[in-house]
Formats: sequence, structure tokens, C-alpha cells
Amino acid sequence: MAELIAIAGKGGTGKTTFCGLIVRYLIENKLSPVLAIDADANLNFNEVLGIEVKETVGDIRDDLLQNLGMLEAGMDKDTWIELKLQEAMVETEKFDLVAMGKPEGTGCYCYVNSVLQRYMEILIKNYPYIVMDNEAGLEHISRGTTKNVSYLVIVSDASPRGVRTAARIRDLVIELKVKVGGMGVILNRLTEGEVTEAALAEAEKQKLDIIGKIPSDPLVVKFDLKDRSLLELPSESAAVKAAGRIIKNIIA
Repeated sequence: MAELIAIAGKGGTGKTTFCGLIVRYLIENKLSPVLAIDADANLNFNEVLGIEVKETVGDIRDDLLQNLGMLEAGMDKDTWIELKLQEAMVETEKFDLVAMGKPEGTGCYCYVNSVLQRYMEILIKNYPYIVMDNEAGLEHISRGTTKNVSYLVIVSDASPRGVRTAARIRDLVIELKVKVGGMGVILNRLTEGEVTEAALAEAEKQKLDIIGKIPSDPLVVKFDLKDRSLLELPSESAAVKAAGRIIKNIIA
């Protein structure tokens, strides 16, 4: 059965960067093919992976609602949606990516979401690992678009405010009774100093399960500035090493 690793956290904490590091680890350790799912409306998972997205699930959803009476003769809606989803998937040798795109607009999306959920359940069976980048609201998990989350990682930056946000996300998961196999928090971009010490103290106060810490890494910053894929990060990268230890424990 496919292992789904879902990542959540407020914007700016580096959760998408961590998603890219997970994909890198899985590929390097010959655990591919990997399915990457960008479920954050602010699309950028594809950027850390160095690929371009031309169409999202949100685009397909809106297109169908606007053109229900204009489908080709002999093609039902289910077939059309599945065909469009296949076209929207970005495929590479080691991983594939599906971008969920913008959230629902006006109108009823119940039927489209039902087909989408059914298609995703079929799709994920083709991959040993799925990495899902979520927005803080966990829309796609809580609505059931994606089920059977093996592990949910909540990413926080090294600030007390970020840690409190991570705690609220944890509480939201518990409140919504989201079914996850395991859940933990990582502290990202840690540096020496009072801010990090305060974050660690806040994490203890919030009774967060800290499963790992990733230091601030100049190489990651350099790659971001040059718009390079994080899949190309060298093994000596501090972030790669720290993320590797975390991921190894998650999938063990």
C-alpha cells in the first residue's frame, strides 16, 4: 500500500522546501517513482522540483462546470475528467506531480470532487510513496480528497509565533478527527540565538512532538536565489543531512 506523507504549516516556514527534500531523499534511496501532490493554492512545489505546471485540478474543475453541455459526443463526464487529469499530470523519470490549484469557487463541486477523489484513490496505488504539500487549512485532507495519510509533518520556523501556529494546526487535525497514522512537528531554519531558544521553550509549553530540527542552510538559500531545483542539492548540504534523518525515521 502506498505511503502518503503530508506536509502542513503556515506560509514562509519552508514546508515546500521540506517537501522537495523528501522527494530528493526518496529518489536518492531508490524509493521512486514518487507522486508529488501540490495541494497549496499558492503553487510552488513544482518550482522546488524544477518543473513547470500548465494545468491544475482547479482549472479542470472550473472548465467542466462551465462546459457541461459541450463535451464531445460519446464522452461521459467521468471519462472526460480522468482524461484531463492525466493530461494535467507532469511526468518525469523519477517522480510525477499533480497540482490541485485554486480552491472551489461558486457553484456545486460535489460531483467533480467525487470523481476526483475516486481517481486519486486509483492513482496513488501506482506509487510506493506520495508527498503532499498542503496549505495550513488542510482542505484536501479534511474534505477527504486524499485519505489514509501515513504521516503528517507540521513545519514551523524557529520562532515562538511559528510554534504556536504549528500547535493550532495539530489541534485542528485532532478536532477534525483527520485519520493519520502518525503526526509530528519539525523546526526549520534554526540558528544560534535567543529566537530559537524561545521557540524550543514554546514547543515544550505547547507539548508538541518535535521529530526533528533542520538548520538554516546557505546552500538552500543559494539554490532558491538561482531558481535551481532542490533535487540538485549536494549530499553535504546541512538541510539535506538533517532532513534525511527525519525522513528515514518517518518511513521506517
